[in-house]
Amino acid sequence: MSVEPSTNPATDLARARAALIGNPALAPDKRPVPDAAALRRALGDLFELWLSGAARRSGVVEGSGFSLVAVGGLARGEMLPYSDLDLVLLHDGDDVDKVHQIADQLWYPIWDANIGLDHSVRTVPEALRVAGDDLSAALGLLDARHIAGDEDLSDLLIGEIRQQWRKDAPRRLPQLIEHAEQRWVRAGEVAHRSEPDVKNGRGGLRDVQLLNALAMAHLTDGLRLASDDAPGGGLGTAYRRLLDVRTELHRVAGRGREQLRAQDADEIASALHLGDRFALSRLISDEARTIGFALDVGLRTAKGAVPRRGLSMRGLLPVRRPLDEGVVAHGGEVVLARDAIPSHDPGLVLRVANAAARSGLPISTSTLHRLADYSPEIRGTWPSGIRDSLMDLLATGPAMLGPVEALDRMGLWGRLFPEWDFVRDLPPRDAIHAWTVDRHLLEAVAHAAPLTTRVSRPDLLLLGALVHDIGKGRGGDHSEIGARMARVIGTRLGLWPEDVDTLADIVAHHLLLAQTIARRDVDDPATAEFVAAKLGGNAVLLEVLGALAEADAQATGPGVWSDWKESLTRKLVANTAELIAGGEVAEPEPLSAEEIDRFTADEVVVEITPTDQEHRFEVTMSAPDGAGVLAKMAGVLAISDLRVLRATVRSDDGTAINTFTVAPFYGDPPAAGLLRQRLKGALGGSVDIAARLAQMRSTGDTKAPRDGVPAQAVLAPPVVRWLHDDVSTLEVRASDRPGLLSAVSSVIERSGGSIRWAAVTTMGGTVVDTFALTWESPVDERRRRLIAQQVALACAQA
Repeated sequence: MSVEPSTNPATDLARARAALIGNPALAPDKRPVPDAAALRRALGDLFELWLSGAARRSGVVEGSGFSLVAVGGLARGEMLPYSDLDLVLLHDGDDVDKVHQIADQLWYPIWDANIGLDHSVRTVPEALRVAGDDLSAALGLLDARHIAGDEDLSDLLIGEIRQQWRKDAPRRLPQLIEHAEQRWVRAGEVAHRSEPDVKNGRGGLRDVQLLNALAMAHLTDGLRLASDDAPGGGLGTAYRRLLDVRTELHRVAGRGREQLRAQDADEIASALHLGDRFALSRLISDEARTIGFALDVGLRTAKGAVPRRGLSMRGLLPVRRPLDEGVVAHGGEVVLARDAIPSHDPGLVLRVANAAARSGLPISTSTLHRLADYSPEIRGTWPSGIRDSLMDLLATGPAMLGPVEALDRMGLWGRLFPEWDFVRDLPPRDAIHAWTVDRHLLEAVAHAAPLTTRVSRPDLLLLGALVHDIGKGRGGDHSEIGARMARVIGTRLGLWPEDVDTLADIVAHHLLLAQTIARRDVDDPATAEFVAAKLGGNAVLLEVLGALAEADAQATGPGVWSDWKESLTRKLVANTAELIAGGEVAEPEPLSAEEIDRFTADEVVVEITPTDQEHRFEVTMSAPDGAGVLAKMAGVLAISDLRVLRATVRSDDGTAINTFTVAPFYGDPPAAGLLRQRLKGALGGSVDIAARLAQMRSTGDTKAPRDGVPAQAVLAPPVVRWLHDDVSTLEVRASDRPGLLSAVSSVIERSGGSIRWAAVTTMGGTVVDTFALTWESPVDERRRRLIAQQVALACAQA
């Protein structure tokens, strides 16, 4: 290759760089282009050689009192095709005039050659002062490396900077985390974005540099945080692969771009010897997840390494706080209880994730590894208790994203849902989607959680959101493929056959409403008839699809769900619902003669029997019927740390006989005798249920995971509605919380209502309660509205 000599040596540098990169405009001779790693080494050698010569020509030599120091990519040996040069000219402060002269001789040729330059001129004390004031400058100087001149001066700076950082890092850790969080907000997540910023995004290259800065301060272990046998490979491998991607991104874009655009992806994939842009996207997502996982561990380790004021001085040890059966909080993390045996408890994985989501605490690394090593797969049909744990997890909305990501990183989510392998890290096929397919599904669940009180089957809404695009990545119509897969999933989860059918229909028709409002007039009666016919007149399916349409659009990307779409979708759902309205509310099965005899043998009877599911018990209570009885029974269960999952409220000849399916927050339930004693006290007035519940709410005095963190991360707004034109049947939908049933029944009974029967069901963290009522006096429209408002307020305050 022949290159015409230039009067500006830096111009020759630019031409040589172009020749290495393969830029035909600046270096027309075609040569084999080196691979990404070789290109970085060649560029680093080229720039270092040129800078050494330029420094020597400018008088920056050994013993001169000057040195040239590289920071940034050149210092780390990561010179990319269009990286800026980050340089510091160090001097001893003896000859100010000479400083300016040497700086001009170094900087101007680089500027004239249009090579990006970030420069500074400092003495060592000045550099230390700047690093003490500016966090970005401090982090940059940690990578400093001598290039030319007085090496002792460079070594002095490097040693002093690192010593200062080790001393100041614990104090500056909150600022460092805030600095990183602001960057993540701007750049998003690398692992799940369709067009990620591989340098600045969360899980990107700068996060590994952050971890190395923490390791330099002895706050964490840097590149040792993820060993090479970790899922997806080690942190060092992930870093190098993303660096290769960034190198080719520069080369293909012809500039220093950090965000990978869809139109460049195929060319970058080809340069990295990957199949296509989808293979590239999966590689980026997988490596970013490895970095993100190590980042979470590293930041927790760093926070734990910084002494907390007061605690260490008093010698206090972290307390193990129960969160769920076999799960405790310890040292700011979710860990296994001492007596937990993962190999014998297939539901433990989901209880751990659920506890993490509801407490806001991360799952400890050791716990994740122990679960990955010893937790068995769930063979055959899921027990209802494990299914309930899944629904509780999904109901936490955005809070479940971190725990699910942690499970997936360790291979645990894939054990629960083998179908996830096809959508994991799968990029979308159109630019409107902001997320990879797997993250889109989880984002849809997060957006569906606040909508659960809009539907009578919140569990099917959450499951439908989780699997609505599960058929992608297999070729063909993903709705049809996904519907078949949903049947398999629903059957494995142990849903009733009719619910399996509904879940499959949700997946098959999840685009129906969006396509209909785009192609038809929603005010035309024929449009409602068309939708009703497509759904087979299934009102439950219709309302779930209405909520899912909103969650799906919100999870797709900014601006996809608009006021216009919301208006049209709700109108279409309302018109179709009116067309297919009908059906009666099913009453509970009547009491058998044996039950009546058993529960009327004494004035107050309490029985507890285990169900066929772990950690689930059936409690039946009977007492003389009257105002407030149901509220007191439900209140006794709440103050006894029993969560009501289902309830059937019935009576016979003046005796209330109510059956509750309950789950202790952890451990075994109280003895039946203790519950009977508390119920008799509540009925007799010696136990003030309302006061006890109020105290629990104000102090967090419950074994539910509160401790200053809401018991549920997402609270869907309560929905209270009369099912008929009269006041005979009331339906309440609300986020489940301790004491909710007691609070609602208290309002009804204080308002003059008698509960003839009730059916209470908890589905996915949302309760759907139906009360059949009679009234002491006629209820007019104004009082009807007031009762509904008071019930809704009780739900919100419970």
